Amino acid sequence: MFNEDYLRYKELVDSHLLGFLPEIDQQSEALYEAMKYSLSSGGKRLRPVLLLAANDFCGGDINTALPYAIAVEYIHTYSLIHDDLPCMDDDDMRRGKPANHKVFGEDMAVLAGDGLLS
Repeated sequence: MFNEDYLRYKELVDSHLLGFLPEIDQQSEALYEAMKYSLSSGGKRLRPVLLLAANDFCGGDINTALPYAIAVEYIHTYSLIHDDLPCMDDDDMRRGKPANHKVFGEDMAVLAGDGLLS
């Protein structure tokens, strides 16, 4: 039963993940791409799934809880981007792909992480 619920919640999160990014202008396109790159790199989405499961258990409305679940995943992704930076763990790979700073540069990775946190 939990596996079915997990997959349902994960698919819901995955399908709405990019929809909560802010609208961008042409000057911010590189920043948007850096944020999107890390958000789209897969992952178990365990944190937002647990939030949605707790919401359902308490009888909450999933549409009310979804933005909070997405926010939790944004915060987690921010922490991974910053953790991979050379000044931290200096990891080259994340979820089987080059780390954000390897693709977009350290400066853009910091901004992408900060953008996801805010």
